[in-house]
This record gives sequence, C-alpha cells and structure tokens, in this order.
Amino acid sequence: MTFHLSLQQARHLQLAAQGLLSAPRRKASKADALAAVRRMALLQIDTISVVARSPYLVLYSRIGHYDPAWLDQLLAEGALFEYWAHEACFVPVEDYRLLRHRMLNAEGMGWKFSQRWYEQHRAEVEAIIERIRERGPARSADFERKHGKGNGWWDWKPEKRHLETLFTLGRLMVKERRAFQRVYDLAERVLPDWDDARDLPAPEDVRLEQVRNSCRALGLAKPAWVADYYRLKRAPYGEMLRGLADQGELIPVKVEGWSHDAFVHASLAAELELAAAGKLSSGNTAILSPFDPLVWDRKRALELFGFDYKIECYTPAPKRKYGYFTLPILNRGKLAGRLDAKAHRAQGVFEVKSLHLEPGVRVSQRLADDLSSALRRLAAWHGTGRLAISQAPGDLAARILA
Repeated sequence: MTFHLSLQQARHLQLAAQGLLSAPRRKASKADALAAVRRMALLQIDTISVVARSPYLVLYSRIGHYDPAWLDQLLAEGALFEYWAHEACFVPVEDYRLLRHRMLNAEGMGWKFSQRWYEQHRAEVEAIIERIRERGPARSADFERKHGKGNGWWDWKPEKRHLETLFTLGRLMVKERRAFQRVYDLAERVLPDWDDARDLPAPEDVRLEQVRNSCRALGLAKPAWVADYYRLKRAPYGEMLRGLADQGELIPVKVEGWSHDAFVHASLAAELELAAAGKLSSGNTAILSPFDPLVWDRKRALELFGFDYKIECYTPAPKRKYGYFTLPILNRGKLAGRLDAKAHRAQGVFEVKSLHLEPGVRVSQRLADDLSSALRRLAAWHGTGRLAISQAPGDLAARILA
C-alpha cells in the first residue's frame, strides 16, 4: 500500500519525528534531555548568546522548561561527546563509532584540519599532548597569548589551533565545558574502553548507520536530504533508501506536488496512518534556534515548509532584512514567521526587536494568544520576567502583550 500525503501532512510527520508536533505534557527531567538528543541524533553547537545558546534552545523547544546545566552534566558524565557531525555537535556517546573514521582520516575534513599546519607545528602540538598527559585537562584560556591581542573570531592563538587540531584528529576530546569553554583531555582518558582494533566498524557500515539515523531523525526523508544530516559526501542515496524500504525500515510515500521518492521511517507507522487519514495535527507553538535540525538544511526548510531562511548575524547590519539572530516561529505545523530577540538578563527583559510573519499568515487572535503563551514561557526560562516587543505587523504586538 502506498500512502498519499498532502504537504501539510508531510510536515506533521517530520515534526513528530523531531519531537515538535506537540508541546511538552509534563515537567522535564535530565533523562528527557538525553532522550531528545538521541531522538535528533545530533545537537549542533553554536556560541552566540543574545538569547540562550543554540543547543540549550533546541532542547527547550522540545522538552520545555529545564535546567541548562543538565546538558553540561550529560557531557561531563560521558553520555554525550563532541565532534564534527553536521557541524560541531553534541552526539550520544554510543555513536562515537560513527564518527571515529573522520578522526582517523582528518585530511578529508576541509577547513577543520590543516595537514600543513600540523606538519609545521608538530613539536608544539605534541608538547600540548604531553602537558595534558602530565598536568591534566586544559582549556585554551590556560595558554597565554604571546604576541599581542587577537583580532576577530578566527585569529586564534597558536595553542588554540593546536588544541583544535588534536580535537579533530581525535587525540583530544572535550571532557566538559566550563562557562561554555571546552576543557580538553586525552581521548583514552575520556573513553578508556574504546579500542579501534576491536570496536571500529567498516566504513560502509558506518555510512549505512548514519543514513539510518538521518531517516529516523527526519521521520520523512527524501534522498537529497539524507547526505546533509551528517554532512556525508554527496551520492545517489535513492538506492540505499529503497533498500531500507525493502527491509521494512522505511515506508514509501507520495507527497502532493513532489515527483521524487519520499520515505517515512517505520517508527512513525502509526502517525503515518493518522496523517493519511487527516487525523494528525499540531497545536504546538515553539520559537526555534537558527541551528535547529528542523531548519538547518535551508533547502529542506524551503521545500517542505516553504520557509526561505537565512541567518543574518554574518551579514553587515545595514544589509540585514530581519535582524541579527532571527529565530523561526513554528505555529501549528507551519513555519509562520521569524523574530529577532535579545535577552537582557541584568534588566530582566526579554526583548523582541522585530517580529515578521510569512506571506499569507494573517494577524489573528489565535495567533496572538499562541505567541503570547510561547514567548512568556521562553522569557521566564531565560530568567527575564518582562516581555517587550518593539516591532510587529499591525496590532500583533499589542495583542500579544495584552
């Protein structure tokens, strides 16, 4: 049987897979935070902090009010590790085996690893390894810049580049974070039970498992989307997905307006039947991170949600259309708009600098009520008890604040 889905039904299935179809129904626990990361497979890291840093915000949008220290604790306890996956990500530790090949073949990691730098500075790099071996874990801040001040984000002191080189090679791992700064330790001390000779899967098995994880996390997938999740090399994944469908792991579907193949992960079989019958819906409203898995593939967000999204923090201020760090607005199964926000923690104010709705989304009391509830909860989680809105369409700001 082939299921036929409307575009909105397809959206609901991806939201169900991502844990965004419904609002959290109970108070979160640390176990819920770990379960959410496992559900997504990857939790991308970003350091911008005008609101909560991205990984914390992604978890909040799925599990509701929680203690951000839980994520730090899960890393320090070894339930998660850090490495280059989609980009820099927190990853469940059981999936270390899926990224170990990248560490062993770092020449293929592009800008993340320079063989030339490593060869030129091999003695200094090895000295850092010995220092950590003898003195224990270290941060970049433990090394003093010897030649003036830094000039911008990527003007790293040599020791920082050495640490990042050793991290990409897998010789150092992030043991914990302190005030969000990485604390590096020897890989064999962070994962003492790992043995490459015994535990490393074959490369072809790794790729298949990464594709499986991507399909499970996406819920609804098409071949062109699969490579992006783990930043796999572009390849024709259609045959692999059809093979997984033959094995019962994926369910082929036809989506209205699409000529290409699409698949729903078998874990969503019950939701697929409800969706096809028009009985699956979403009443959830969530403010998303720009690096949320739902939108980090901008082409997928455009194709599935009709949401043309670009983060503008790297765009000069005069050329920005929406703002510095615009957060997508998920409302009842649609990406209905975006807002530029800043948490003024010292003043206790959560400021929405500007709020923009997508074409065709009209101001209504239901939308205002949805946004009022979502924004007030988000502000409270930030510890900023007062909500302020500087710019929004029509009388939407007044309705939200009423």
